[in-house]
Amino acid sequence: MEPTIYLVDDDSMARESLNWLMESAHLPVREFERGLDFLDQFDRSATGCVVLDVRMPDINGMELFARLKEREATIPVIIVTGHADVAMAVRAMKAGAYDFVEKPYNDALMLECIQGAIAFDRDNRRNQGQVDDVRDRVGRLTPREQEVMGYVLRSRPNKVIAAELGISIKTVELHRANLMTKMQVTSPTELVRLALIAGLE
Repeated sequence: MEPTIYLVDDDSMARESLNWLMESAHLPVREFERGLDFLDQFDRSATGCVVLDVRMPDINGMELFARLKEREATIPVIIVTGHADVAMAVRAMKAGAYDFVEKPYNDALMLECIQGAIAFDRDNRRNQGQVDDVRDRVGRLTPREQEVMGYVLRSRPNKVIAAELGISIKTVELHRANLMTKMQVTSPTELVRLALIAGLE
């Protein structure tokens, strides 16, 4: 899916200005005058970034941002306002906004901010893809193989694993070989790396 700039602002001149800026950088834009219209059409799988104006008639940008978080949207959000409000900026950043930009903004800096958000989104999705892949591999292990993997990640030798699980060393070796195949690794070091990627205990 092509990265897209989702511009949500009731100010037609502001939308036109940002749209022109994005076109100059060959970045596709989807414009929304109303925040609720954006929410109705928003797809969680969308890539790129969202540029939200704070003050809109139907729903303000902060509330719209909160609703995106409720939907577990990961797309970066840039909050824009024509009214200086440091407290709001702090709340937005603490809530996970990618950035906070005050109008009138410098075009070059705004473009840099948006390009940074797109790169952040791309890297974040790539990393999440790796996490999902590792967890999918773990999901294909049997309960016993998962048990054995826990011991392998703690560098326990086969004889210790066998004694603690009450099974033979040969059986441990079989489970170990199977889990290494399913996890697509050839060494405990590689297994540890995958565990770190996926945040496994």
